[in-house]
Amino acid sequence: MYHLRRLAIVAIIFGIIVFFTWFLPQALNPVKKSREAREAERRWVSTSPYWLDRQACRWLSLCGLLHVKSDPPAKGHENRNGDHRPELRRFWEEKKQKILWPAEHYASKHGGSSTDSLRGIPDYVLDYAPLVHLYSKEYFWPADIADHIRHMVPYADGTRINLTEPLNLANLHELHENPGALFLRSRKDVETRPSWLHSWCNIPASYDEDDEEGQGPETDPDDQVHSDTTTWFDVDRDHPMQRISDPRKIPGGGPDHMIPILRRPRGIQHRRERSAPPPMAQHKPNDSGYSRAPATLILVDKGSGIVDAFWFFFYAYNLGQTVLGVRYGNHVGDWEHAMVRFDSGVPRAVFFSEHEGGQAYAWHAVEKRGNETEKQRPVLYSAVGSHAMYAMPGDHPYILPFGVLKDQTDRGPLWDPRKNFRAYWYDYTAAASKGLEPVREQPEAPTGWFHYGGRWGDRLYGLDDERQWRLFGQYHYVTGPKGPKFKNLAREKMCPSRKCRILQSITEGRKSSWVS
Repeated sequence: MYHLRRLAIVAIIFGIIVFFTWFLPQALNPVKKSREAREAERRWVSTSPYWLDRQACRWLSLCGLLHVKSDPPAKGHENRNGDHRPELRRFWEEKKQKILWPAEHYASKHGGSSTDSLRGIPDYVLDYAPLVHLYSKEYFWPADIADHIRHMVPYADGTRINLTEPLNLANLHELHENPGALFLRSRKDVETRPSWLHSWCNIPASYDEDDEEGQGPETDPDDQVHSDTTTWFDVDRDHPMQRISDPRKIPGGGPDHMIPILRRPRGIQHRRERSAPPPMAQHKPNDSGYSRAPATLILVDKGSGIVDAFWFFFYAYNLGQTVLGVRYGNHVGDWEHAMVRFDSGVPRAVFFSEHEGGQAYAWHAVEKRGNETEKQRPVLYSAVGSHAMYAMPGDHPYILPFGVLKDQTDRGPLWDPRKNFRAYWYDYTAAASKGLEPVREQPEAPTGWFHYGGRWGDRLYGLDDERQWRLFGQYHYVTGPKGPKFKNLAREKMCPSRKCRILQSITEGRKSSWVS
């Protein structure tokens, strides 16, 4: 009887562990598995060469137990403290000798569009461009997608694609001439932590006042607090902006959610275009917040005076978080983004991408940075390893309850994306392989990469790979992400999914989960 009681206690404890680490995360996950995904999972389990491992995986959700090992963010020869970061001035000298992208590729692939037919970047988009606090102890810094693909090999359904010319941002979409699911695989084993994975040289240049905290909502005495009177928060070309007469339809609902309406900045007209210098002039050495890795700005006109400015940030590697010393969620290639929605040139809200979800905040709710003579720019926080975007520093639990699995953000190096970026206008109503055009200020920017529909990193490793394991539904390595085109740029609401609530304060955001 004594042994039976002990066995029952062990079984109950194991059942509780399974509930909290397998069933509950699946119930809370906003992205439900499709039938195809479940079938793919069954095929993945079958990749294990061991019968016992396959059974433990199917019935106990313990897959690849023999593979579980320590997974530190860097190897002994790597140095996170900056010894690998060459001086920015040297990069500036290099930039004088080579351009950011090959102009001949653009001319041959895209017909060399006249700058007269291209649209410029509206002033307000750059005036209110976000600032990003990267984590102070980050190991994987912003990367240039042009550099990234040079370290990758293309595959279609597991078969290596033979190339007639090296991959670049202009011809990446031509991989679709090969049938099958496309993905890019790292030339080197990522667990050896090659230096390009860390991108040490892309750490932003320091600000003189890095310890200065951002500011809260604007308090201009000329601003007045009103409830929204239009449907700016739910609009596209097929659903024009409407006036609201019923306050119950206001996002958040009712008079308790009053939203400051910002005055249109003086001297800025709707869509007035900035006479910007050529892209090369932005590569100024030792410029505060400058990173050698360009951000990607994609502007989308939704009609009715609504413009969405998507700022995409790329990293060569996503380092997953640890639970009880075991790491989950690594993948090669990492696209994160923030979106600012403008209504006739006035910023109304900001979306922060977080893993497969995200949160939207009213403009007045987010932290800002800038003095009385500058525009107040939103401040974002990038989580260590995962690079998920948050509106405040601190701990951010997700998926697992009780904060077992969490992101961390702090006021680390401040990145100013508007000092180095590629910019485009995107027409989501155009044909599948059309719609993206470079801005007038960067007429030779390549567009082919945008239409690449494959994965930007290694495909999910099988159980026959010693780097892979899965415990209670959480993988050590997952498949690399798709690119910006597949982030629902045509969205009517602030969030990629239809379920979207615009938060009115940072406090409200702290209480929310990673589900929008």
